[in-house]
Amino acid sequence: MNTNEKISFVIPCYRSEHTISAVLDEIDELMSKHTENEYEIVLINDSSPDNVWSVIKGIAEKRKEVKAVSFTKNFGQHAALLSGYRVASGDLIVSLDDDGQSPVDRTFDLIDKIHEGYDVVYARYNKIQESLWRRWGSWLSNKMSEVLIGKPKDILGTSFYVMKKFIADEVVRYQNPFTYIGGLVFRSTKNIANVYVDHRERAEGTSGYSLFKLIKLMLNGFTAFSVVPLRISSIVGVVCAIIGFIFGIYTIIRKLVVVNISVGWSSTIAIMLFIGGLIMLMLGMIGEYVGRIYISLNNSPQYVVKETVNIDEEKNIK
Repeated sequence: MNTNEKISFVIPCYRSEHTISAVLDEIDELMSKHTENEYEIVLINDSSPDNVWSVIKGIAEKRKEVKAVSFTKNFGQHAALLSGYRVASGDLIVSLDDDGQSPVDRTFDLIDKIHEGYDVVYARYNKIQESLWRRWGSWLSNKMSEVLIGKPKDILGTSFYVMKKFIADEVVRYQNPFTYIGGLVFRSTKNIANVYVDHRERAEGTSGYSLFKLIKLMLNGFTAFSVVPLRISSIVGVVCAIIGFIFGIYTIIRKLVVVNISVGWSSTIAIMLFIGGLIMLMLGMIGEYVGRIYISLNNSPQYVVKETVNIDEEKNIK
């Protein structure tokens, strides 16, 4: 191991007023066993409705190695991570949760894997301690990521991972408002590995991700980093056109063979509704892309910083 490596822990904070201190204590305990490594902790308050900003601000004011950022409103976990990467100065960047579910004591297992030559190493949980629909959402997101943004099939992404600084530097070059860290990582490198660890029970509360937020996050990834949905739309359009042409030929031949055949109004309406629904779906998909282009051209911010602690003024986190 490189004894000169500095490690940056980046933690988005949302509804973690009662858990974040315990997470920091665990980091301190871990790093007390690795005194050869300098470390810092970057905490980002994603406009949490509880008192977490007062907690992390108070900690940062007492400890210079703890940096704190507060947003004006809730911009999401991935925007918070992006701001943290801009602040982080370590050779290795560790991302983890604020609720105590990430096994901090296994951090150096991920770092050891990095030293085998990988650019990014994700923790892969033996058993995920989440609700059924949350596990299903994560599974669906990973499968769609394989198809749409080229995620390696044997890699499972989680919120607990380590990356090298040059990957973080590449990630923060992204300037558009629709942030999806997985897409930014997977387009930067394919030199990625997993390390199996145990997932802990949540210390308190529930996940900040609702079904709507999960869908919104997946849309960010798929419309910002892939044109595959548009290609699928084109393929579906071609297939429907071919089916329609063949059905038209079949109808003509059938009418010539069976002269007195009655006109099938029900089947005609069903086909019209099916084709009309497909057209509206494809138009909606195209509209989603166009709308996001429009918002990006209007320079919508990734996030807005309200307050910082222990961050140099010359450090540009915007």
